[in-house]
Amino acid sequence: MMKRRVVITGIGAVTPLGNTAEETWSAIKAGKSGVGPLTRLDTEKFPAKVAAEVKDFDIEQYIDRKEARKMDRFTHYALAASIMAVKDADLTITDEIAPKVGVWIGSGIGGMETYEKQMEVFQERGVRRVSPFFVPMMIPNMASGQVSIHLGAKGINSCSVTACASGTNSIGDAFKVIQRGDADAMITGGAEAPIVNMAVAGFCSSTALSLNPDANTASRPFDKERDGFVIAEGAGILVLEEYEFAKARGAKIYAEVIGYGATGDAYHITAPGPNGEGAARAIKQAIDDAGIDPTNVGYINAHGTSTPYNDLFETMAVKSVFGEHAYNLAMSSTKSMTGHLLGAAGGVETIFTALALKEGILPPTINLETPDPECDLDYVPNVAREANVEYAMSNSLGFGGHNASLLLKKVD
Repeated sequence: MMKRRVVITGIGAVTPLGNTAEETWSAIKAGKSGVGPLTRLDTEKFPAKVAAEVKDFDIEQYIDRKEARKMDRFTHYALAASIMAVKDADLTITDEIAPKVGVWIGSGIGGMETYEKQMEVFQERGVRRVSPFFVPMMIPNMASGQVSIHLGAKGINSCSVTACASGTNSIGDAFKVIQRGDADAMITGGAEAPIVNMAVAGFCSSTALSLNPDANTASRPFDKERDGFVIAEGAGILVLEEYEFAKARGAKIYAEVIGYGATGDAYHITAPGPNGEGAARAIKQAIDDAGIDPTNVGYINAHGTSTPYNDLFETMAVKSVFGEHAYNLAMSSTKSMTGHLLGAAGGVETIFTALALKEGILPPTINLETPDPECDLDYVPNVAREANVEYAMSNSLGFGGHNASLLLKKVD
């Protein structure tokens, strides 16, 4: 059976760099950082002092206050980004097409803020004061559920929860849904709102967060002085459509999705597999799925978390798949600017990868001042670069040994 072609027709984002995809992408091209002092929590409690927070976001621009109060912040971000993406795609979800329009939005931890607040209510005031909306606000699939309800999408409705690979797995799974014919369009990506006491405490305790108090240099992937990631929040949502369906309605196209790879390390709960072998298999799987030669890939949006292990092992994975070509391609980490959006990272980074292809501009890795001798590839240091690339990848790697890679193609 012929595989159906899948294209990206709409994008929407809420990030530490801006409350739209356009604002965010402009900041990325300019090499701006969305990292700043941690303001949402009492910093006296934590050794980590910086975060990449969403700024001046107002959910009431999208839905009314009464509805918004029944949702956690991660769902607010998902809903806003989805509304923007569907509008950008100029897709009207009619009764006729609704059963073939699905939603697949991932989240690593869902409504942790709601959980924290309601736990306090329970301890202080007892069971009768816990919100009846507590469970539907907290569960990670509710971003997908609320987007489906709000936009009237009646196709497959799902949510991948694979830690920091959640967004990428969701997009890959949505791509496969369209490719096999179960939907004509999918609203997909990731959403996360993890800047809460317990998440920051947990990541501090596991020594994953950067303890660098300087917001300007804390997130520095592939730099010798890197010491951990900067926690971030937001959502990145894409509209995927079957090519003929998109073409028939005259939709604009950002890029084509042509390959998806997903593997498990079967190794450790938090550390990546030795030499990045699991990541390498996911990258190779995406290339094989697309049916292209590895030497055609010109750009990789790296997972690039700014942790000692990840950056080194991802570099090793790329070298093992691409061989000598690893030194000819460009690989940058936009987390140097956005911080790490955990389950939403793959959503925003797939958007960046598609825009890099469409506009011929490769995002930089900022704060790369002291190169790690073991990380010796072309990380597009500090300044964006013009480059006409035909094929680009986005990688995401998550706790639990989840590896996911997407391969996109430029569309003329």
